[in-house]
Amino acid sequence: MRTTSAVIGTAAAVTLALTACGAPSEQTPSGQDQDEVLRVGVPLVPHGDILSFIDENLADEAGLELEIVEIADYNTPNAALADDDLDANYFQHRAFLTEWQENRPDVDLEYLTDVHIERLGLYSESITDVDELSEGAEVAVPNDPANLNRALRILESEGLVEIDPDAGETATENDVVENPDDLVITPLEAAQLPRSISDVDAAVVNGNYAIEADLAEEANVLAWEPEGEDYVESYANGLVTLQENVDDERIQLLADLLHDEQVLEYIQDSWQGVILAVDADGDIVEDGGAVEDE
Repeated sequence: MRTTSAVIGTAAAVTLALTACGAPSEQTPSGQDQDEVLRVGVPLVPHGDILSFIDENLADEAGLELEIVEIADYNTPNAALADDDLDANYFQHRAFLTEWQENRPDVDLEYLTDVHIERLGLYSESITDVDELSEGAEVAVPNDPANLNRALRILESEGLVEIDPDAGETATENDVVENPDDLVITPLEAAQLPRSISDVDAAVVNGNYAIEADLAEEANVLAWEPEGEDYVESYANGLVTLQENVDDERIQLLADLLHDEQVLEYIQDSWQGVILAVDADGDIVEDGGAVEDE
């Protein structure tokens, strides 16, 4: 395995320093120019696992050298692209990227291709059904705008709240206009939600954090987010790079490998139900083939 692993910590948002693990000979293969190695920033799960699968099974034959850089938070990877500390990243959906770009109009990032969807789920350790949420129950939700809206839509689809129609895709807890059970909706950092699930009645958790915390085994899934129109376009995680690097052959090659049939099968087999693979046509892949958006 020729992958170089590195970690960008939260503090790196101020001063980015990519520290690769291993000896120099492991960091850059013999005879390989560092500039030819594609540096891709990812969360460890499931993105890093998917890239590691590619590195171990497909990259060598395809002639691609990967440096997999582990990202510890959602704030750093786009800044790392802007500072040329990464060649690409793979962690975000279009809604997240759009919001980030609004705050950084000086940086031109390009979303290249969809890879997978991390389903948001409503989890609980104390109850087994949505109907068991009592009056005044506390429900924790992600606090970043894109995922907060998604979380609220789960509650709405289950008939727990009603959201102001004018809120659009940026609804917050302040846009809840009907809350018959007086649920206490508590926004928290997405990464904290699995650790907080024992302190609340239920929590809406991002797929990657649910996997890391084994919530499918340790907690009860009360509901999944609704898969409505434009579900893939809005919430699939994909490969992103600087606009000026879109035609980089290494990045285009990685985009192709991410949709290899072996990769799609790996995603399906590894995280059934929680992670949904998306093919090159933008369709969700389920057992038996691709399924079009509703």
